Parts: sequence; structure tokens; C-alpha cells
Amino acid sequence: MTVTRSDRTLASLVHAQRLPVVGRPVRLLLKLLGTDIPVRALAPGRRLVLQHGGHVVVHHTTRLGNDVVLMHNVTIGRADLWRPASADFGGVVVEDDAIVGTGAVVLVSKGTLTLGRGSIVGDNSVLTRSTGPGEIWAGNPARRVRHRDDGPRRAEVPLTDGALSSVV
Repeated sequence: MTVTRSDRTLASLVHAQRLPVVGRPVRLLLKLLGTDIPVRALAPGRRLVLQHGGHVVVHHTTRLGNDVVLMHNVTIGRADLWRPASADFGGVVVEDDAIVGTGAVVLVSKGTLTLGRGSIVGDNSVLTRSTGPGEIWAGNPARRVRHRDDGPRRAEVPLTDGALSSVV
């Protein structure tokens, strides 16, 4: 995955919210740019990657681990904002090395939703359940598609003469 200078700059601005004097103006600038990641979500996470930058919204109870990748248009937060939070609401925990794809939505209404270490949430998926380490989830609603350690998946592709070819 290629990380551009603008991706690094945006991630640096997210971390700069922790600074005492410039934190608040930086937070307002990020909101104007369409990125809303509260400082509390970054503890203790380091090396956050915001691929293609903008329009990322993260609920203030979310905890991001190290080396987390959030693509653009990602939303992580509560599923039922119109109700008072339940007493057992714990938010979302995104563990180390997790990847959340473009347009994905991760929602929780009760308890704590955990996105396991090294898990992947596919593009435009709606995840409402916890995942295990290294799992790949996709769809709406998101379902476990496979595990990262399963090896390459072989797909059958029809050829022009009607025969099937196996492609990695």
C-alpha cells in the first residue's frame, strides 16, 4: 500500500490534536476537511494511516490500535444515536494492523465491538459484529468471507469457448 505525502500530513494533523496550544484549531481544521477522529480514539494507537484522506468519522469511544488503516468515507461509531447509550455500551476497539475499506461502516449499539488484530473489513461493508484476528469480512450485512491465512483464493473464470479456467 502506497502512502502519499498528503496521507501522512493528514495523519500527522490527527495526532497534532494532542498538542496543548494548537490542538483545538487543528481539530476544527480537520472537521472542515471532513475528518473527525477524536484524540481519545488514538490512545494508545500509533502510525495511523488515512489512505486518500477525507471523510472519516470515528466515534469518541472508539480505540484505534497501532498501524490501523482507514480508507476514505469510513464511519465507525454508534448504531442508535437517537437513544441514550445503554449502560453496557463500550464502543469499538480496532486492534493493531486492522484495515477498514473504502465506504465501510462499523456500528455497535450494545457492548463492545472488537475488530480483531489484522482483520479486514471490505469496501462498502456494514459490520455490526466483532471479528476474530485475521478475518476478512465483506457485504451488507458483513459476513466472514475468509481468513487472511487461508492462502490465495482460486476463482473460476469462464473462457470464450465455454470452458472454465482456474485463476489465482
